[in-house]
Amino acid sequence: MENNLSGFEELGLPRQYLNAIEEMGYTIPTPVQQKAIPIIRSGQHVIGIAQTGTGKTAAYLLPVMQNLKFAQGELPRAVILVPTKELVLQVLEQVQLLGKYTDLRSVGLYGGVGRKKQAETARAGVDIVVSTPMRLLELYQEEGLDLKKIQVFILDEADRMLDMGFRPQLNAILDVLPRKKQNMMFSATFSGIVEELSWDFMDFPFKIEITPEATPVETVDQQSYSVPNFQTKLNLLEYLMRNTEMSRVMVFVKSKTTANRIFEYLQIHRLKGEMRLIHSNKGQNTRINAFNDFKEGSVRLLISTDVMARGIDVTEVTHVVNFDVPTVYEDYVHRIGRTGRAWCTGTAITFVTKSDQYHIKQIEQKIRMPIPVLDMPADVVIAETPFEENQDMEREIDIQKKKDDPDFKGAFHEKKDYKIKQKQKAGKRIPKFSGKSKSIITKTVKTGQKTSKHNRKKG
Repeated sequence: MENNLSGFEELGLPRQYLNAIEEMGYTIPTPVQQKAIPIIRSGQHVIGIAQTGTGKTAAYLLPVMQNLKFAQGELPRAVILVPTKELVLQVLEQVQLLGKYTDLRSVGLYGGVGRKKQAETARAGVDIVVSTPMRLLELYQEEGLDLKKIQVFILDEADRMLDMGFRPQLNAILDVLPRKKQNMMFSATFSGIVEELSWDFMDFPFKIEITPEATPVETVDQQSYSVPNFQTKLNLLEYLMRNTEMSRVMVFVKSKTTANRIFEYLQIHRLKGEMRLIHSNKGQNTRINAFNDFKEGSVRLLISTDVMARGIDVTEVTHVVNFDVPTVYEDYVHRIGRTGRAWCTGTAITFVTKSDQYHIKQIEQKIRMPIPVLDMPADVVIAETPFEENQDMEREIDIQKKKDDPDFKGAFHEKKDYKIKQKQKAGKRIPKFSGKSKSIITKTVKTGQKTSKHNRKKG
């Protein structure tokens, strides 16, 4: 064990944590763990920027748990805030696995279950609380959860919390926590608004940046397909899933409606292997069971909105499919980061319609690399684009062009101007509408031949 875990031993971790790490199958600390563990153990405030899948959860848990040492008193001493219920369960599992040979007590707090029962569990004695912001605030305000002994406060996925509108809850929580404590932020991205939040409760933090912001993991092979419409996306997905190498797949979509349609389509086509569906309309137990089944390997395909895009750690996801291109560009990094984790390789496939081209270019700029476009497989049926769907895409393209050019008038005017210019080049007479008379007045254009003028009443 000494040879296998020499990297972790050099970080000064006690034997009980080395034993737990070995049982979890880890042998070499990741770069973020190498940098963060000594600094956090020294008690400094920390801002950690690390691409998803690099082990940042263990990077902050190991030194925090080492500093807490053992169970003490009844009130919580460390609070970890994450944006979703699924992440609460994920981080809580890591706490329990890493703390297997300690007596440290932990609890997960999230909505969708009884508030009073969670409060009773916490009051029975706990050292580490993992919670969503809203539920922690509810238990403090409504159930009298005592937070006066908090020594460590951690925001994980802070940028996502702000995207989800948690700023008021975060401010309220910061107001009731002790001022003297160790504070940390960890995320794959670190925007200006997150940095502004850090100023509210962190003085002179130590910044750990493992990779530039929004850099995708190097172990992910990124690919894309140009597709004309929704039905062709379904056909392509069904075709790709015939490949047995796609043994554990996550499909990300923008909306619950799209997720439901994909699930129904693949059911009709009798996709091989079990599949599950996760979005906010699904009950808490349904979502937890679906994720656990997927993690254990009994489910081949998991279809999800971005509720699952961040922080969920399944080490053997072979493929991620972006059925829809995300318009929040940081989410692309988080989505594809569900594969290629823990030194495994993976593939991320993105379906791109004409109205997605704008967003793909923005994503490529953010990740500082092109996403290769593959040829459409010959066996995939290319469906005809319905009129309404095409109109929706054209409107979206108009919106995108107006963002770049406020004077842009729209596709209709663009086509009209193009036709006028073409006629002018050909030396033809250009029809011009007069206002009230509803007559068409044609003005003379020099063509090298004789010219004439005339008015002609409409109809």
